[in-house]
Parts: sequence; structure tokens; C-alpha cells
Amino acid sequence: MTTTTELTLFADYFQIHVSDADSDGDLSDAWTDQAVADHLAVAPDALGIGTMVNVNVSVTVVVLHQEPSDDSSEFDHVAEASLDVSLGRLMVLGCTDFAPEAATFEVPAGWNRVRVSRSNLAQAARADVDSDESPETIEKIRIQVWAAPECPAKIIKRWS
Repeated sequence: MTTTTELTLFADYFQIHVSDADSDGDLSDAWTDQAVADHLAVAPDALGIGTMVNVNVSVTVVVLHQEPSDDSSEFDHVAEASLDVSLGRLMVLGCTDFAPEAATFEVPAGWNRVRVSRSNLAQAARADVDSDESPETIEKIRIQVWAAPECPAKIIKRWS
């Protein structure tokens, strides 16, 4: 069964995090120059998703049973990475949110693949600090998760 959850998260420091809920999710060394360019910082148990804005963003989390079809043509920027979720509890939160209050999701324990598809980026960047005041300008992020063996991160579609 596929589960879909809608969230609004504060993208403080232009990022949100996806991590193993049972680890520290430390991304301090993961934000390299390449990670900033890719809008994706990768650690074994955490991902940092770069955003265009430093305000609220709309996040849809979809837990799947298998790899989804490629619909990257409908998005501005699409990236994928592997994430080790030791006990099967995935956490999605703004980078300065209080972890015990973050949204958590049941996923298969072990390696999962996370596809991050972002849209409305030009409108959000143009509206900047006011982007979260209207559905027409809010940055939208879809996070799809499914069990899959570990493999390198990749950019499926790059927005510049």
C-alpha cells in the first residue's frame, strides 16, 4: 500500500532533512560545493535537500513498495540517493526543527532509495521571502521512498 502525507516545513538555511529517525542524521560534512550545486547533501543515514527559499515549503512524502515510474518531465529538479534506515523509521523535517516532533514514516529497515522531485522553483525564487504566502509561488518538494539496494546518488534532472 502506498502512503502519501502532505507537510509544510520551514526550510531554514535553505534546506530540509530526510533521515533515519534512530540516528543523529549529521550532515555537517556532507554540504560540499558539489552538494550545494546538486541541491542534495548525502550521508549514509541522512539527506539534506537544498531549497530555493528560506521560508515554508510544501512537502509531499510518498512511501512506495517499488521504484516509481520516471515523471521527471513534470518537475524542475530531480535527484536520487540511498539512505540507510536502520529500524525502518524515516524522519522528514526542517533542518532546525525539533526532531522528537518531526513527521516519521514506516519504511523497510535497511537501504531505501529516496527520489526528491522539486517544482515551482522559478516562481518561489522570484517571490523569495513571500513565496510561502500563495500556492502559486510556494516551492513544492515531493519525496518518494522505496526499498532498494544502496547505489550512488544521481541527478536525474538539473535546474539552474
